[in-house]
Amino acid sequence: MAAGTDPGRASGALAPVYHPTADFFVCDVFGAAPKDDLGSMEHPMFSLATRPDRRILHYEHNGTQIEVTPSVKGLATIHDKDILIYCISQLMAALNAGRAISRTLHLTAHDLLVATNRETSGDSYRRLREAFERLAGTRITTNYVTGDEEVTTGFGLIESWQIVRKTRGGRMVSVVVTISEWLFRAVLAKSVLTLSRDYFRLRKPLERRIYELVRKHCGYQPSWRVSVTT
Repeated sequence: MAAGTDPGRASGALAPVYHPTADFFVCDVFGAAPKDDLGSMEHPMFSLATRPDRRILHYEHNGTQIEVTPSVKGLATIHDKDILIYCISQLMAALNAGRAISRTLHLTAHDLLVATNRETSGDSYRRLREAFERLAGTRITTNYVTGDEEVTTGFGLIESWQIVRKTRGGRMVSVVVTISEWLFRAVLAKSVLTLSRDYFRLRKPLERRIYELVRKHCGYQPSWRVSVTT
């Protein structure tokens, strides 16, 4: 970010920083650097559509085949992926600190929204629930080869979710998420990369996807070339 830029203001394609200052507890949440798994950065597992996307997606690359099947709610979107990035970030921070981790995370809904640069209005909590529904409903079928055997497996982007609400007012208090075994193995293997915090300020799905690909393939190289099929 350029010197003198007000982080609370929108800049071009970037959304404003909705929480330029945070309380002490949320500062601890910000201490976990954003992390993304290499598999979903490489392969197109999330929809870039802004409306419900009920297509079945097929992808093949270097012998790996991936089929992404939506539920009636539609495919999980690249903005829904913020939840997984937040979960990966928390797990990696705990792992690097030498703490035991598991596939089930107990989260505070407010902290999740703040850490992913989302507003904390009632509508934001509603959209958060819809994101959980799409993540749990989207199914991935893929294959991998080990020696002379090929294994085909299927899983959801998250295995389960649970929301705890205050009875008065109905606002989410806490969230329990169980991530897939596939994603948990990626965390244990540290098959992740650190993202810029400004990733959560990118408004357009295509901008997020381009950032993921460049971050995955370019690394510390000065350039990276890829063909584009139109």
